[in-house]
Amino acid sequence: MKCPYCGEDDTKVIDSRPAEENNAIRRRRQCLKCKKRFTTYEKIETIPLIVIKKGNVREPYDRSKIEAGIISSCHKRPVAYDQIVAVVNEIENEIFNMEKKEISSEVIGSVVMEKLKDLDQVAYVRFASVYREFKDVNTFMSELAKLLNNKEI
Repeated sequence: MKCPYCGEDDTKVIDSRPAEENNAIRRRRQCLKCKKRFTTYEKIETIPLIVIKKGNVREPYDRSKIEAGIISSCHKRPVAYDQIVAVVNEIENEIFNMEKKEISSEVIGSVVMEKLKDLDQVAYVRFASVYREFKDVNTFMSELAKLLNNKEI
């Protein structure tokens, strides 16, 4: 960190403490050359993520939409809310680790389905029926057959 007074690169941290409701770290520093003190703040840099929906409509990423879809899929299933939050965190980490500025809703849906398959198979099929827009019973049965075939392996 450069000293704002003399431009020296060599500074030391004297004190660190949480700031902004634990969303940043406040650091008191001292320049080793001129001995003057100054404060810096360290924050996580977030990259805004844009979701490309069907029809090429773009909108900002919204975690609550993923959570709502999973909660709906897990309705009356033996899945605790803490498990849902953990899965949403995993999905979010996977999406943000792709380090893209724009991501299609299809990619997000695929990630959600993979996580739901491990969490609860009924919730997986429920989510798949809406996400893949099942048109009839045959499409539904085809998805169930895939699920059962993977389980036997």
